[in-house]
Amino acid sequence: MNKLDMLTVHRQSKLREALSRMDQGATGLLLLVDAGGRFERTVTDGDLRRLLLNGATLEDTLESMSAMSSHVIDEGATRREALDLMNQHGINHLPVIGKHGQVVSILDRKEIDAQILLSTPHMGDTERLYVEEAFRTNWIAPLGPNVDAFERELAQMVGVRHAAALSSGTAALHLGLRLLGVGPGDKVFCSTLTFAASANPIAYQGAEPVFIDSDHESWNMSPQALQRAFEAARREGWMPKAVVIVCLYGQSADMDPLMALCNEYGVPVLEDAAESLGATYKGKASGTFGRLGAYSFNGNKIITTSGGGMLVSDEPDLIAKARFLSTQARDPAPHYQHSEIGFNYRMSNILAGVGRGQLDVLRSRVEARRQVFQAYRDALMDLDCITWMPEPEWSYSTHWLTACTIDPRGGVDRQTLMKHLAAELIEARPLWKPMHLQPVFQGCRYFAHDSDSVSDQLFEQGLCLPSGSNMPAGDIERIVTVVRRFLR
Repeated sequence: MNKLDMLTVHRQSKLREALSRMDQGATGLLLLVDAGGRFERTVTDGDLRRLLLNGATLEDTLESMSAMSSHVIDEGATRREALDLMNQHGINHLPVIGKHGQVVSILDRKEIDAQILLSTPHMGDTERLYVEEAFRTNWIAPLGPNVDAFERELAQMVGVRHAAALSSGTAALHLGLRLLGVGPGDKVFCSTLTFAASANPIAYQGAEPVFIDSDHESWNMSPQALQRAFEAARREGWMPKAVVIVCLYGQSADMDPLMALCNEYGVPVLEDAAESLGATYKGKASGTFGRLGAYSFNGNKIITTSGGGMLVSDEPDLIAKARFLSTQARDPAPHYQHSEIGFNYRMSNILAGVGRGQLDVLRSRVEARRQVFQAYRDALMDLDCITWMPEPEWSYSTHWLTACTIDPRGGVDRQTLMKHLAAELIEARPLWKPMHLQPVFQGCRYFAHDSDSVSDQLFEQGLCLPSGSNMPAGDIERIVTVVRRFLR
């Protein structure tokens, strides 16, 4: 007997049977239906007590139970609508009525109230050990053994010689530009399809971003567009001071042709691998191709220190200067002396302890995210209107976020689907709005991949689905069910 059958009673049912079913069902209500199985009303334990107080015996039927209008919701209503109705009337269970008047399910507040978020932190046990050690030894202030070890361990993992642990990925990018000599009046080529933190530090330095489109193959910086930008700069008699290549949503850009172009024109690369720690390009770690690379450990990243970042390089002088600048550029003097402007960008010893614990499980976190991506792809592969973010043969992507596009020719656009997911308490986001479309960068120059802008199209049609490495299989099934039902 299924749960609905257990909770269903008729007017011919005896009070004894109703009480027994109420006890076994453990939901605090029964469903009274007519001879044709159509829903009449809900029955609470209070309703049954009132029958007994009015003189009914356990062998009497429910014939005398009065008719009433119960709170129900139609099949196909969203979770948000159901929760709003529950909140309005202070109830925890809600019958769902099908088109023929039968109860098809009962919604339980505890089961539908949970929101599925896009990318939540995934903490383990090791992190606590490193943090407790920091407390035990009183290394609470910025810097300390965890910072030194975190830098050393991350550098070893990605295959670079030096690393500086900082307060954010944005701080890493800012210092990277500063170390490459970017200043007022300079121009910097930058991927357009990215988060604002990739471009804002260019403005911090008083420089001007010049945005470069994506390609179809990886959704990252287009070598074709970059070549067009370099050729235009040469014709006009200038060169960018640096190139910021972003590795999007856990996937490396096509670094060989990009690096070849930058080397040809003698322009250094700052690789923004904030989203791609754990990814590789032809077997080499993302973030290790330019003179400098930047990672992020923000709360939604593949591993987190709650907030933090890392600047990496094979050049010891660059990282030494980064550490100096990130600790307020304090001169080596017995008193507080400063010969240049510095920043308060260093990571704390406590957060570095969290990072060390997270670094221990990076590989398993990457594998979990890849499995989430594959689960979506397998479950929705028959829906032609969905195109998944490609993973070229040279790429090993972490799939930090599961990204796809929704073809509006299928009759449903990205925005409508996203609103429907929100109504089902499922967080989804558009792909990044390209920087050349942002009001704050209005008027900045932009080089498209070809006659059509790839990044514009990706933004208009792109969607990121929940992708946490700690997502239960049931959450993925729930999302797939909602997407499939809506798109069909």
